[in-house]
Amino acid sequence: MIPQPDTRDTFEARLRRIGEERYHDKHPFHHRLHSGGCTMDQVRAWVINRFYYQSRIPMKDAAFLSRVEDPDLRRIWRSRIEDHDGGVGEGGGIRRWLKLAEGVGLDPDYVASTRGVLPATRFAVDAYVRFVRDQPLLPAVASSLTELFAPAIHQNRIAGLLEHYDFANDQTIAYFRHRLTEAPKDVDFGLNWVLDHALTAADQDAAAAALTFKTEVLWAMLDALDCAYVSPGRIPPGGWTPAEGLL
Repeated sequence: MIPQPDTRDTFEARLRRIGEERYHDKHPFHHRLHSGGCTMDQVRAWVINRFYYQSRIPMKDAAFLSRVEDPDLRRIWRSRIEDHDGGVGEGGGIRRWLKLAEGVGLDPDYVASTRGVLPATRFAVDAYVRFVRDQPLLPAVASSLTELFAPAIHQNRIAGLLEHYDFANDQTIAYFRHRLTEAPKDVDFGLNWVLDHALTAADQDAAAAALTFKTEVLWAMLDALDCAYVSPGRIPPGGWTPAEGLL
């Protein structure tokens, strides 16, 4: 007997449940960061490693677009690249993230070089780029649906950084403020596209697995930070060491 797909509402609830159970806002590192419990070196390590993820998002989206034959989908999706890369002269999430790096005392050129990125961070992020490049379009789109859960973490991060850290100001937290308006636009389209195209039980399983995979990528990045810079503090070869890359 062929399994029957869930209704649209039931399937959406299934996707949202993945975030409720697995999104990285529940990771202990984020709880420390948002409550002021991180040292400045731990904040710097997070900024360096998260930049690697930010820098690869437009590359991931460009790889996705190279496979899309539908011009309407391309027109809508390409704004994601513009959001991160910005214009030729200014703007974009990558530039805003480097302002955060400068605010925490890091040389932006050092951060942009991606030297000091933890091996596990590089492995996880590169795996995500390959996933979106190689998988069918449905799971590739579904993997982006962690954006469903992003506005809450950005709101908590903005409040927590402003309350607990001297480096936090309108300029250094600009990346997160922009994502409060950018992410909902992206996810409204992405969620409806997945709901429209996941027509069989197998489709729905593939989409749910893709979203689960993406939550695991984000969680693995924080596990790597926790292991290297919190406890027991084992920085692997090639990982950033405090006092490196400072202004």
